[in-house]
Amino acid sequence: MDITTRLEFDAGHRIPNHKSNCKNLHGHRYAIEVTVTGPIHDDRKSSDFGMVIDFSDVKQIIKDLVVEPWDHAFIVYHDDKDIVNFLNTLPNHKTVIFPVVPTAENMASEAHRILNSEFNKRFNGQLKIKQIRMYETPNSWADAV
Repeated sequence: MDITTRLEFDAGHRIPNHKSNCKNLHGHRYAIEVTVTGPIHDDRKSSDFGMVIDFSDVKQIIKDLVVEPWDHAFIVYHDDKDIVNFLNTLPNHKTVIFPVVPTAENMASEAHRILNSEFNKRFNGQLKIKQIRMYETPNSWADAV
């Protein structure tokens, strides 16, 4: 069975070598949809009876590991040195240094890596991340599977 939940957050970024406006500092109202796959609990005494996992439990994991760290942060590619150096001059600025350019595709992949690792640790392979969908705008998204 697959279940999907969605959370939203705001963040800034830029695509340093982009041919158009995305090379400028700007922000988005991102949405992340996480699809988890696993068996439906059949233990009648379990809180999760009849569920793959409680939606609130999945949301809390996503919130703790992805949404809270990225929300209202500037997500910057580690080799975008001018911007990294500038952000380092701002006291108490929430900056997330990314190993790759923070495109929707790479953000979806990074969220998949982070959440997949956590789900493997917590659920011993019983529950798996099937897909991460990262919306950069309401009409544009990337899927990491």
